Amino acid sequence: MSMSTARGSRERLVVIGGDAAGMSAASQARRLKGPDELEIVAFERGHFTSYSACGIPYWVGGDVPERDQLIARTPEEHRARAIDLRMRTEVTEIDVAGRRVRARDVDSGAESWTSYDKLVIATGARPIRPDMPGADAPGVHGVQTLDDGQALIDTLARTRGRRAVVIGAGYIGVEMAEALINRGYEVTVVNRGSEPMSTLDPDMGRLVHAAMEGLGITMVNDAEVTKILTGEDGHVRAVATQATEYPADVVVLGIGVRPETTVAAQAGLPLGAHGGLLTDLSMRVRGHADIWAGGDCVEVLDLVSGQERHIALGTHANKHGQVIGTNVGGGYATFPGVVGTAVSKVCDLEIARTGLREKDARRAGLRFTAVTIESTSRAGYYPGTDLMTVKMLAEHRTGRLLGVQIVGREGAGKRVDIAAVALTARMTVEQMTALDLGYAPPFSPVWDPVLVAARKAAKAVEQRA
Repeated sequence: MSMSTARGSRERLVVIGGDAAGMSAASQARRLKGPDELEIVAFERGHFTSYSACGIPYWVGGDVPERDQLIARTPEEHRARAIDLRMRTEVTEIDVAGRRVRARDVDSGAESWTSYDKLVIATGARPIRPDMPGADAPGVHGVQTLDDGQALIDTLARTRGRRAVVIGAGYIGVEMAEALINRGYEVTVVNRGSEPMSTLDPDMGRLVHAAMEGLGITMVNDAEVTKILTGEDGHVRAVATQATEYPADVVVLGIGVRPETTVAAQAGLPLGAHGGLLTDLSMRVRGHADIWAGGDCVEVLDLVSGQERHIALGTHANKHGQVIGTNVGGGYATFPGVVGTAVSKVCDLEIARTGLREKDARRAGLRFTAVTIESTSRAGYYPGTDLMTVKMLAEHRTGRLLGVQIVGREGAGKRVDIAAVALTARMTVEQMTALDLGYAPPFSPVWDPVLVAARKAAKAVEQRA
């Protein structure tokens, strides 16, 4: 006898994780099925739901004054829509055969089992903590959840010293370095790569490096952290590399994140090479008709390389949730994949990328041509015009667009969306040169910088053919 038969005709959906993917799925399923058809139980181990993790650096840095501005929907708002949301409750086991989950109250330790007809896993990602002495010391912070952000702000309020070390120079590391500078800290970024922003090629990362140093951030590249040193009180006091030590009153981990799939793996659910859950186009976990997964805990198809990737972004998580909720609610939706678009900033320098870097293309076995151009954001005679650098990769012989990186000031970052659409449509760089983009002197030169790069790439492909 199925669980739903035992409870009458009403099915039960259990959701693990109360942020973007999980609560988007729950909300969409509720739109399609009322409480008399579908009971929804959701578990969240933290204090907050439906919030913008991407906004945490801007809250820490003071651009966003209040934490609650990052919260899209509170637990009470979810409960008002007949979603049984249980906060501070962590799922510790998934019994796939028995169609139930074990949950533990984080504060009391009490445990209980909850049965399900349909299950959504939206457990997110966790900050990578280096496996070294001192990594868990007081004063060392990952920044992935609102709880993490609150813990960091509490530490900053208590700490007398003004020296911060950020380990890693990806998006989170760079954004947190700027946030700490804005709070009046002396900031050192220790990065094991040759340049910051490893999501860019090193030649483009060099432009970010210069901007960070212009902000007063000390960049230490090609450096591996070996241990985090603590004082007599156990609190962090320095970060050590093989070469030297960097004094620190607070340390922020910006090394990246891993999918949080420990419980899913213990249940025998399929994981990919990056540790994320594997799903089909409807976001069902492969091989399991009544289990879905979405958000930072899954791997997604890269439409350019054809390989699975792990990309932790709120845009994807919300789309996954919509797809999952539609399917759970009796509709039909799919998530075809991504092209790897991301934007960030350092002060007024905008950083954008989509598609493949040079090393991604090589890893995928693709032969390519790479070109770099420098152009202006507006007509050269119009006030406020700034330079931007655009790098473009095109496949050898076919001319298919493979990737674009843009670094510049106002108006640079969102231009990457042109390339994201072109990548999704599998356009060639030659086809891109004919795109009818918006033009007026305050917005663009006659030839948009992305099209200037496409023209140069098309010419290079033709010469190599």
